[in-house]
Amino acid sequence: MYTLHYAPDNASLIIRLVLDGAGIPYRTALVDRRTRQQDSAAYRALNPAGLIPTLITPHGPISETGAILLWLADTHGLGPKPADPDRLPFLKWLFFLSNTAHADLRQMFYPHLYCPVEAHPAHAEIMTARMNRHFALLDEAAAEHPALFAPPRPLSAYTITLARWCVLYTDTGKPWFSLGNYPHLQALAEAQERRVETPVIARAEGLGSAPFTDPQEPNPPEGSAL
Repeated sequence: MYTLHYAPDNASLIIRLVLDGAGIPYRTALVDRRTRQQDSAAYRALNPAGLIPTLITPHGPISETGAILLWLADTHGLGPKPADPDRLPFLKWLFFLSNTAHADLRQMFYPHLYCPVEAHPAHAEIMTARMNRHFALLDEAAAEHPALFAPPRPLSAYTITLARWCVLYTDTGKPWFSLGNYPHLQALAEAQERRVETPVIARAEGLGSAPFTDPQEPNPPEGSAL
């Protein structure tokens, strides 16, 4: 059985959606961000970058959200096989989500790590424009490749979780993101919320009754999102 090192409403949520959606057995191990457990020697031995999540497999630990998703897809048949023509768009959009969209969104979570305080307003304007372009591309991709983006597959789980975070964790001083502007992504969020595993995950992480179509600040029974 796998062990998912997680914190509520962190990138581990993406992995949890995929694991539960596929019926893959796993247990959870809380990484308590309030005490910065992610910086502990024990956790750094599993994940030297000190990031969440880490998945413990029979072969050892694996970290980085995109890498975990690709490994799960290949191990459990959750994505196209290497000889399948759909493998190309699957890899393209998985790496786009991981290397471009998620990386850019991280800059909006932690602007102090990327620019001086006086540059934050300009930085926010640049990054909100970039993120809206990213979501427009993902909306087109979901329309073009509905099977690849069908919940709870990796591309869908990754996309709708990033969209959730745009509402909750990007303090730009004014609203800038609306899921309704991206109808195919809106449909993915609605489809995920209709799945039986979603309320179970939502209760476990305190995400509310509509975690993707109407995101609310998490109120988890254990741990902290920040």
